[in-house]
Amino acid sequence: MLETRETEHSRREAFIMLFQLTLLKGDKALSQHRPTPREVRFLQEALDADYKIGNIRLREGEYQYELAKTIASFQLELYLPDVKDIIKKLYGEEKTNDVQFIRKIQTILKKMEKSDVLRILPKKKPWELQRYALSSFKFQDSDKNIVVLATDQQLARMQNLLQSILSQQEIPAAKLSKIKVKICILVFMVAASYTVILWTLMQPMISPIIFVPALSIAVACSLMLGKMLS
Repeated sequence: MLETRETEHSRREAFIMLFQLTLLKGDKALSQHRPTPREVRFLQEALDADYKIGNIRLREGEYQYELAKTIASFQLELYLPDVKDIIKKLYGEEKTNDVQFIRKIQTILKKMEKSDVLRILPKKKPWELQRYALSSFKFQDSDKNIVVLATDQQLARMQNLLQSILSQQEIPAAKLSKIKVKICILVFMVAASYTVILWTLMQPMISPIIFVPALSIAVACSLMLGKMLS
């Protein structure tokens, strides 16, 4: 009983957090940045991962550390950034127009991927920039230093947000199942009604008691079916 109450309380907190995130980013931005099921998997894997041993130095003040820390801040908000997102947050919007600087940062990010610090995600569309995801929030770098990019509280908040997203993804699936059942019932009723209509028309005497209700049902069900399929 206690476990059920705690679970319900956690879900309520998660929905509140998601609502706050919506207010901060705006509905349009959130819908554009809402993680796909595949992205949710990447986010969850990073959250669950233990210390990763990287073949690269992650020293505070150096490019690699600052890039990893910035990507972590995006991931904690359930967003996987591209190189311009990272540069804008770290160095300002003006630097996002510097092609040479962008290439420099992309080269460093590529080295970080080879060192198993981050992943380069497949593009959704050919013209989009590649996006990046940390493989973990905890690392041991090439100098044997332990690097933690998020606090326990931040990770717990991220987990709650992920659970909220997963819960919302399950709701449409259930609704889709109900819609399919309704469509099947309507198709059956339309077919049965038209069968009765044809049978009535083939009789020597057309019975209004049978014909009119069958026609009404066929028309009503056809309109409902058209509305559901549109």
